[in-house]
Amino acid sequence: MTLNKDKIRNVAIIAHVDHGKTTLVDGLLKQSHTFRDNQAEMSQTLIMDSLDQEHERGITITAKQTCVYYDGYKINIIDTPGHADFSGEVERTLNMADGVLLIVDAQEGPMPQTKFVLSKALALGLKPVVVINKIDKPAARINEVLSEVESLFLELATDESQLFYPVYYAIAREGRAGKTTELDDDLHVIFDSIINDIPAPDVDENAESAQLLVAALAGDNYLGKYCIGKIFKGKLKKNQNVKILHNNEIKNSKIDNLFIYKGLGKEEVAEAVAGDIVAITGVSEANIGDTIATGDNPEALPGIELEAPTLSVYIGPNTSPLKGREGEFTTSRQIAERLEKELETNIALKIQPDGLGYKVSGRGELHLSVLIETMRREGYEMEVGRPEVVYREIDGTKCEPIEDLTIEVDPEFVGAVSQELGIRKAELKTQEMTTTGATRFVYEISTAALIGLRNNLLTATKGTAIMSSLPSGYRPVEGRYKPERNGALVSFESGVSTAYALDAAQARGILFIPPQVPVYQGMIVGLSNKKDDLDINICREKQLTNMRTHASDGAIQLTPYTQLSLEQCLDFLLDDELLEVTPKSLRLRKRQLDPIKRKRENRN
Repeated sequence: MTLNKDKIRNVAIIAHVDHGKTTLVDGLLKQSHTFRDNQAEMSQTLIMDSLDQEHERGITITAKQTCVYYDGYKINIIDTPGHADFSGEVERTLNMADGVLLIVDAQEGPMPQTKFVLSKALALGLKPVVVINKIDKPAARINEVLSEVESLFLELATDESQLFYPVYYAIAREGRAGKTTELDDDLHVIFDSIINDIPAPDVDENAESAQLLVAALAGDNYLGKYCIGKIFKGKLKKNQNVKILHNNEIKNSKIDNLFIYKGLGKEEVAEAVAGDIVAITGVSEANIGDTIATGDNPEALPGIELEAPTLSVYIGPNTSPLKGREGEFTTSRQIAERLEKELETNIALKIQPDGLGYKVSGRGELHLSVLIETMRREGYEMEVGRPEVVYREIDGTKCEPIEDLTIEVDPEFVGAVSQELGIRKAELKTQEMTTTGATRFVYEISTAALIGLRNNLLTATKGTAIMSSLPSGYRPVEGRYKPERNGALVSFESGVSTAYALDAAQARGILFIPPQVPVYQGMIVGLSNKKDDLDINICREKQLTNMRTHASDGAIQLTPYTQLSLEQCLDFLLDDELLEVTPKSLRLRKRQLDPIKRKRENRN
């Protein structure tokens, strides 16, 4: 069914992490009868989160497109991530939208990422609709949140008309919404708002030539690479000859297949009109930000502008004595090809050669760790260096990125938070009590000092701290932040760890490995009780003799070892250390494995 542009609505769902974006999309999909009553999706939640890591971490990582039909209108919905590390996904996909649903938690109110995504939407001139979600929370503070949203719009609006926006209330989990806090039994007011409050696409559907801006890429083994974007002008047809405009280059190509979105899938069509979001195959040389156009004198659409990366890590081939045992892809060439492929879709990344490997720059620790974990699950084996800040030179001065950090904790942990942030030279901007009795801090902190902070705070607050950050600019480097950490317990023998040796070693610090695992010289096996590194032998076996004593024949009691996650391993690293990442293992190690050479280098 081909519709004209007046019957099309393109809307993005934006919000801070965990404010209910994907849950609201679930309700819109189900209540628009996109699925049959007996389809499995009708009983599922977080339908749009299709990646394993999205389910495991409980967050949206990549922006996704879906489409529903309601009351004769076609509604293209773009579900965006809510975490600041994946803001590149938000920036590239907002170009396809004509309006946004801004979801705000009725208890938490506007949070750092709320501010970021709203500023991007308003800068693009998108029409906002505000939805106050989770109004059933016991600590919901609806009137205060409305006031905070007003203040946010006053701060960010680029045009006076943006200060006038409709507000709705919802419990997305129950699929209910209303114009007041007296909710209806369904989401029809949200559907009506999308149709009546979000404008139709501002495009030229009668133009002789067509223009499409590529905002996303996808692919499958059958048809290959899909280019996804909104048609800004004219019509596109199956088997049509087109031109790809990349920077100042023009390449000839041809559309093989043309798809529109329908529910969670795609539907092949012969023709698509301006204003619609489509996926096309055959134009494999096109990348995100390119224009696909027709006509004799094609014109490029404005490209997609992105915020600069703030953190980088070294990723290179594994050089440990255990290399090649657990991974399928281990060479520098294979890693390079995989990173180049990632660049096609993950456009917020930057990659530069660095020795045997590559310097990979992204938006934050989570952004980079998701990439490393994805490669690991695909069978790649690599070594990773300590995350480092990406500096910029501004007016001849070396500057470092800074961020606004928001932390909420119970009053009993205020001292622990203040102490940790004091060590990291963070500047307190505001401190207030929330309606739930928690204390909310807002700090200005350098991105370098943020590395490792989350794990330390979760430990200090018994896992109760809520933390989020947002890039806020650059400032001259005042002195490099150096993380404080005790020394490492380092194995000086290669072999297999034994319970006997670990029993003796556990008095020296916290162990990271259990018995009966392979270790090698220079591998980090624990955290020392003291400031300096300590070389230990954890492969030593008990000597068998005929002598028997009560003391020596006692059963060994090992303290459970500490198993570090990928993020915790990255936070642990110092400059002279590496993380060995394989599909089966995470191993911390020293760059220089030989203990004698390592001590000589440290003296120099």
